[in-house]
Amino acid sequence: MGSRLRQQNGRMYSVRPLSARSPHEPEALAGIFDLYRSHYGETIDLGRSASWLAHQLEAGLNVLVAEDDSTIVGFVTWVRIPASLRLGLYWQIRDLFVLPAHRRRGIALALLDAVRSAAEVSGALRLALQTEEENEAALGLYRKAGYVPVPGYRVLMLPLGE
Repeated sequence: MGSRLRQQNGRMYSVRPLSARSPHEPEALAGIFDLYRSHYGETIDLGRSASWLAHQLEAGLNVLVAEDDSTIVGFVTWVRIPASLRLGLYWQIRDLFVLPAHRRRGIALALLDAVRSAAEVSGALRLALQTEEENEAALGLYRKAGYVPVPGYRVLMLPLGE
């Protein structure tokens, strides 16, 4: 699943899976993960984020990271979900983030493409994601990657303990 991506400026970026087996991996991701969380108004907490990531990796969260040399500059997370009517699985992308200084270089598309390839190889029935209706940058990126809105469906939520 790992790959290399050459950019317009000649830099090389790599995309690879994050491993749950190394205690260093969640810690390496925690810094950029906290920047992602703070973008949505959450408080930065590296220790808590690293612990949460380690637990989620063990529980089945999948993560691909994009690196510039050995520095993580972007990531995508997804989970596998039962598709009961079709007796299969679908994958749902949960998070996608690229550091602002590394945007518009094809990194987000490379991450999305890597998830798509892995989903196809695994036999997943579909790949789904969601974003805010006002997030025009994300919506444009997702459309460019081939994602289409699903008419006739709404996302509903029941908040618990918040």
